[in-house]
Amino acid sequence: MTLNIPNMLTLFRIAMIPLFVWVFYLPHHMLTPFWVSLDATLIFTLAAITDWLDGYLARRLNQTSAFGAFLDPVADKLMVVAALVVLVELGRVGAVVALIIIGREIAISALREWMSGVGAGGSVAVATIGKVKTAAQMIAIPFLLYYQPLSLIGMRLDVAGIGTILIYIAAILTLVSMAYYLQAARKQLRP
Repeated sequence: MTLNIPNMLTLFRIAMIPLFVWVFYLPHHMLTPFWVSLDATLIFTLAAITDWLDGYLARRLNQTSAFGAFLDPVADKLMVVAALVVLVELGRVGAVVALIIIGREIAISALREWMSGVGAGGSVAVATIGKVKTAAQMIAIPFLLYYQPLSLIGMRLDVAGIGTILIYIAAILTLVSMAYYLQAARKQLRP
């Protein structure tokens, strides 16, 4: 394992997952529901920032490694799965939406692994549709975690409503991107 700044950020992101989940199980006399939502939102947002930062630094400092290439997407998926499971338990995301997103992540990760094993990994590299799906998902989840209305410049912002719309958009893009990746791998999938 190469221990460099990007990999340390990825390990830090993985270490934040238990903290993120733990916030929801604190006794209510320690944190009110508002503070639970705010803390979880901040932890998830920090994790999302470190996800961007570790990739940026790996390229900028020329510190890419096989370990980092393996661990970074695992850390991302673990944090998203933890958030979706918590959101389902809180009744803020439907189980079907969570299953679509989680199922796609597992299926596409397995497809990429298999395609890499047969020497065709480049055909299922991250595409623009996957990036747009990830952006919608990474914006929706903090909105759904916070879930409180906000007032901005005299306007009331329906955070829960915006998060719900975005998570549905992310679920639709999840299905579209999965179809895209399966189409890209079609030749290799034929018996």
